[in-house]
Amino acid sequence: MTKLQKNIYISMLVAQGVVISLIENMIPYPFAFAPGAKLGLANLITIIAIFTMKKRETVFLISMRLVLATLLGGTISTFFYSASGAFLSFFGMLLIKQLGPKRVSIIGISAVGGFLHNVGQLLTTSFFAQSWAPMLYLPILSFLGLLSGIAIGIAANYLLKHVQTLKKFQLDYEQTTKQKREIF
Repeated sequence: MTKLQKNIYISMLVAQGVVISLIENMIPYPFAFAPGAKLGLANLITIIAIFTMKKRETVFLISMRLVLATLLGGTISTFFYSASGAFLSFFGMLLIKQLGPKRVSIIGISAVGGFLHNVGQLLTTSFFAQSWAPMLYLPILSFLGLLSGIAIGIAANYLLKHVQTLKKFQLDYEQTTKQKREIF
């Protein structure tokens, strides 16, 4: 795969993530009992990136998605909330992915990501509020995050199996990482 193909792929994923974020911002909050809770649909792009790109490229993708979504329809506070959730979720999913496909599926990895995304956002809320009181939302948001993570994991699993371009990038990524393991 050429560098140009890789850059185009990353750009397409960033654009899709930004569009999904902007569309999700237009949807009214679906959970009246948990103010501010969203479905986290843009995390679908992060899951796909984890399985098709290097970690460094995925961090770049997440950063670009967050910056562009903030510039096009957010505030600095939404940037901090989104960034804390996105990066805690990303690093947690990478950690769980290390268990291997025999122990945890894409759906399980995504569920962990959904949970950790809410934890990151609540920790940021607690920091800004200078109180641990926002953590009282954790049980409700954890449940919603797990459900959302499962749904996003099912969608990512389907896309990775049925979209030829994603399959190509996933195969290339797996071959690259396999070669690196063999060298060490």
